[in-house]
Amino acid sequence: MSDEQSTDTLNDFTAEQADARRIVVLISGNGSNLQALIDAQSYGELGGEIVAVISNKADAYGLQRARDAGIDAVVLPHHEYENREAFDGALIKVIERHEPDLVVLAGFMRILTPMFVHRFHGRLLNIHPSLLPDYQGLNTHARVLADGCTAHGVSVHFVTEELDGGPVVMQACLKLCEGDTEESIIERIHAREHLIYPIAVRWFLEGRLQLGPKGPTLDGMLLPAQGMRLSHEDAAEELDEEIDD
Repeated sequence: MSDEQSTDTLNDFTAEQADARRIVVLISGNGSNLQALIDAQSYGELGGEIVAVISNKADAYGLQRARDAGIDAVVLPHHEYENREAFDGALIKVIERHEPDLVVLAGFMRILTPMFVHRFHGRLLNIHPSLLPDYQGLNTHARVLADGCTAHGVSVHFVTEELDGGPVVMQACLKLCEGDTEESIIERIHAREHLIYPIAVRWFLEGRLQLGPKGPTLDGMLLPAQGMRLSHEDAAEELDEEIDD
């Protein structure tokens, strides 16, 4: 074969782009954490693509956030199903149509059945407004204040059958001040949620964060019980908050 006839196939080769990792987000309300994830995706900082947002409530504002971002918004009203198991079975089918690598709970106000948790074991994340394992369940701000605590915060954790009891991945602390009320701490708590949730999602989608038999690992190293914890000062610095002396 002459030089004129030969073709350098390597020069003509174009590498095939790897498909983006896929995320499904479950919501029930306003969707501020969803918006934090959407914003991170828009800046190329999420490590994947939100392919669907599913709500059990048709009036959830988070659905509009999804539509505004061009994301498939799905309503699956739980009251149309005779029991929790029937709803979760339908929810599984809707989720799996989108073939997600990760399912993210962002204010999804439903207790999940063991069937659901087992189906997505190891790829199901939630965020909770307390420093777990303290203050599982609802009304965490009021309970923390009633107990006179000086420390509060948020936790990202893998979901297990135990309500808010799954292994913790990451936390951000909030120092409480004398005179704090539920209303005065909500904005600071939300800011910490919006800071750490996209980070944890990115770690998972990049393959750095995994749930192993002994608990969550980051880059192959077993995380401590509180996960990766940001102190109040570190979180405040990241968020450009004033730090009291």
